[in-house]
Amino acid sequence: MSESIRFVDLIQSRIDGFFDARASILVSIADELSPVAAFSREFLSGGKRFRALFCFWGWQAVRTADDAGDDGGETGPVTAGGALDAVVSVASALELFHAAALVHDDLIDNSDTRRGKPAAHKRFEHLHASEGWGGSGAMFGTGAATLLGDLLLILSDELFDEGLTQLVSAPARRATRAEFNRMRLDVTAGQYLDIFEEIGWSGRPDSEQLERAERVIVYKSAKYSIESPLLIGASLAGATVGQLEALRAFGLPLGIAYQLRDDLLGVFGDADVTGKPSGDDLREGKRTVLIALTRQAIPSGARAALDELLGDPELTPEQIRTMQLTIRESGAVDTVERMIAQNVARAIEALDAAPLGAAATGQLRDLAVAVTRRSA
Repeated sequence: MSESIRFVDLIQSRIDGFFDARASILVSIADELSPVAAFSREFLSGGKRFRALFCFWGWQAVRTADDAGDDGGETGPVTAGGALDAVVSVASALELFHAAALVHDDLIDNSDTRRGKPAAHKRFEHLHASEGWGGSGAMFGTGAATLLGDLLLILSDELFDEGLTQLVSAPARRATRAEFNRMRLDVTAGQYLDIFEEIGWSGRPDSEQLERAERVIVYKSAKYSIESPLLIGASLAGATVGQLEALRAFGLPLGIAYQLRDDLLGVFGDADVTGKPSGDDLREGKRTVLIALTRQAIPSGARAALDELLGDPELTPEQIRTMQLTIRESGAVDTVERMIAQNVARAIEALDAAPLGAAATGQLRDLAVAVTRRSA
């Protein structure tokens, strides 16, 4: 996927250049803002860039839909004049939005680490301690990280608008902005539903647990991670209704599979690979599809024991291992693996005979495998 690699390089270059200018503004206001600029830069470097790639290949899938002799190979050099500049800026804006979401998500979940390093609020807390400042370090960390996330949201919107100004077509600008606005609404709603389920599940019938967990997946992750970036990229290229529908039919089930894999990694992932402590979702009390399936399959006594432990931030390694064993022996892991495979198959099938460029759909098939077989 050499074209994907080249595009990721363009993304990093665009983010670096854009942020360098904004960081200089921050530092010119006050030297005390230097850590904000430094921490922002760290959060904007690296990462898998899946959202940017789905945006790019959604754009390519529409842009190359009528190419003659397109046999599913490489689509050629990443060059398309101002249109490429627009998609680079817009895809970069998605990465800034994602960074903001991670900062806020770690605050909401009270997660200490991100990608194997201290989360933003912990970095500010450590800064507070190292400088010997007065007051509560934890409160400073929470407040500063909240503002850092807000700053990244502001910059994301600014960069997104810069990309739109590079489009000639007014209808494409409106359609792309509408998809971006809807993505932000959906993910915020999904995030709220996620934290609500952690405290509201006990008042709901057990029969609703799975359906409610699936709803969180759709709005918190599936649309935001894959479907929306695809539609944003496609809209940049002036997609037709049929092309958008084909990408939705691919993106939503793939997004569900993506999050189901994330749920498995949140319970069983290797901390050295994921950058998060093993069993972190159990400490946070995430009411995932994996947990809903486990609760359905185990006896009432085991269910009560699981419920008592789930969400305890002080879980010991032994308790984590016991919960992992309960989940695995319930058959829930095997069920989730089957759900992942079924959703990936649905997604790939949606690309068959879709009114999209064949080379780009080939790249989307490769991405479907990459995002659902990952170990981090």
